[in-house]
Amino acid sequence: MEQERPMERLLCGDVGFGKTEVALRAAMKCVMSGKQCAILVPTTVLAIQHYQTAVRRFEHFPVNVVMLSRFVPQKRQKEILKEIRSGKADVIIGTHRIVQKDVEFRSLGLAIVDEEQRFGVAHKEKFKHMFAGVDMLTLSATPIPRTLNMAMSGIRDMSVISQPPQDRYPVQTYVMEYSEPVLVQAIQRELKRGGQVYYIHNRIDTIEFTAAKLQRYLPDARILVAHGRMGEAEMSEIWRKLVEHEADILVCTTIIETGVDVPNVNTLIIENADCFGLSQLYQLRGRVGRSNRRAYAYFTFQRDKVLREESTRRLAAMREFTQFGSGFHIALRDLEIRGAGSLLGGRQHGHMESVGYDMYLRLLGEAVAEAKGEPIQETAECTVDIQIDAHIPESYMESLSQRLDMYRKIAGVRNQEDEMDLLDELIDRYGEPPKSVQGLITVSRLRNTAAQLGITEINQRGGSMLFYMEHPTAEMIGALSRKYRGRVQFGSVGKPYLGVELAGEPPLELFRKVLDVLGKAWKSSVK
Repeated sequence: MEQERPMERLLCGDVGFGKTEVALRAAMKCVMSGKQCAILVPTTVLAIQHYQTAVRRFEHFPVNVVMLSRFVPQKRQKEILKEIRSGKADVIIGTHRIVQKDVEFRSLGLAIVDEEQRFGVAHKEKFKHMFAGVDMLTLSATPIPRTLNMAMSGIRDMSVISQPPQDRYPVQTYVMEYSEPVLVQAIQRELKRGGQVYYIHNRIDTIEFTAAKLQRYLPDARILVAHGRMGEAEMSEIWRKLVEHEADILVCTTIIETGVDVPNVNTLIIENADCFGLSQLYQLRGRVGRSNRRAYAYFTFQRDKVLREESTRRLAAMREFTQFGSGFHIALRDLEIRGAGSLLGGRQHGHMESVGYDMYLRLLGEAVAEAKGEPIQETAECTVDIQIDAHIPESYMESLSQRLDMYRKIAGVRNQEDEMDLLDELIDRYGEPPKSVQGLITVSRLRNTAAQLGITEINQRGGSMLFYMEHPTAEMIGALSRKYRGRVQFGSVGKPYLGVELAGEPPLELFRKVLDVLGKAWKSSVK
């Protein structure tokens, strides 16, 4: 915030890791510098919670905190607008209401967007343009692909909170077909230990019927219903009863998704979880496990329903990423599933089939470096065309998306350690890899090694293997000639190359041995 240029920073941290605390400290620094701070949140429930937190935190300081949302009466809203205009209001917390035309800040210094994944590109860009030249802080456990991509590409700054609070346990996560006996048993177990339960049913028309059905199974449980069509008084009373443990089960829609903090609720059940987005599922799971008790989350889908591939991948990601710090990995997986989106347009996600994601990132990195006036680093590349079985068969890995993902990982193998790590992962997930997969990994490692030696192309022609390079050194030629007497060729017309006859030797084995010889010769020439 003290730099000359306006701050534009993404703060990424798991739910309950303290992003709000960082935001409040930034707000305090802003106010103490004589400026106003605006905090934009996606829901009225979260606005109320942040307002109460801010008032409690700033009560011993000369800081005036106000809130703008649909729950604030019109008369009070007019008074707040005057306070904002005159500068009497220091910290303004609100929903989309604070970006409307009648809200005029006297001297805004910091704009904070909480739970940014809940806003569309249009809202965030409007917010940014309204306050050009103002410091911007964006908070999210699972940023949308477009935002994460901008941060990772260097267009935005990014900070990550990776250390969990003390005495926290990861949420035990189950992905399963909907089973009333299992879920009732899970609720009973939570109630027996004095806890409370969130039950997500995301259809207002049938939510009362669902609550009544639960009441039949659990006649002694105190059940409340909450959804977005309720008024302020009714909603406030429900939250009061939940916080003060006057209710055992809250049957609700996704209104609890953002920022709601009730530490005693430690079991979450979601109906039709396959219909939710990845970051939405992660945010909902973050509503439990906010104390020193073990929490449980049940993601259910209809029995015998055939799930779409994207839904299957989302649920698999939720099952896979359960440890602390998983929010960042969830966002990366969402980036893989949905694409990076349009940096200059309004799309939050997109696809890059025309160039591929790795190529897209490289082109984007070069463009960003050029805009910053930094030198563009050339990446060494080497193409390999030899007669060897190197591919991932469908019989070993059925899913096309998983095969594509694995091809990308294999392309990144740089050394022996990377090769062993990837083989361990394959054995763990899919069993012993066939020779074609092992050959593919070895070729990838050798290809990257060859690129570092200045080799641009390797071809198998006739009975020889040709290594094309721009500047073969005398040490390389001499070392190869001594190792393979009478089998070495050298061509200097057109593209220079060194050739070695196979002489019955397997191509991959010769490939490895030649690189070993050239690598030692290159190191000696560098010295």
